[in-house]
Amino acid sequence: MDEDIMEPPAEDIDIGDPLLAWEVDEYPKHQRSKTWYVLACLVGVALIVYAIATANFLFAVIILMIGVIMLLSSFKEPDRIPVVITNTGVLIDDTYYDYDHVRDFSLIYDPPHSKLLYIDFHSRLQPILPIPLEDTDPNEVRRALLPFCAENLKRNEERLTDIARRMYKL
Repeated sequence: MDEDIMEPPAEDIDIGDPLLAWEVDEYPKHQRSKTWYVLACLVGVALIVYAIATANFLFAVIILMIGVIMLLSSFKEPDRIPVVITNTGVLIDDTYYDYDHVRDFSLIYDPPHSKLLYIDFHSRLQPILPIPLEDTDPNEVRRALLPFCAENLKRNEERLTDIARRMYKL
């Protein structure tokens, strides 16, 4: 487990004084058409047939698991989780990220396509964390974070993985 992240419940740790808070969906909820499901099934079946033909049964199981998870998540509404920026770090649901471990942040604001806060960490093992802003004013987020960590002005576009996830409704 990475030491950069502390995962006890929020009431057990000192998260500092809240500066800004909002709620986001636990995962993006996509409106998928029947055509999307048919194409996804065809791709999934083709990948499973390929996996079986090449005797790669683990790959077949992984593809099957991905399909089941995507199907089940389409029937369940995502939970709303809190995002709190404090004077000592950022709290997302029950996970606390201390500013000592944050390299920088960047804001990508291009409504309606992308309204994201990216948090990058010093640890190369910790991936960049995208946080949806939803209706939160990006200028308020910037004002809350600037005294505690640097802003990366070079990152001014969504990551390719986030674009692909949004375009293909994954």
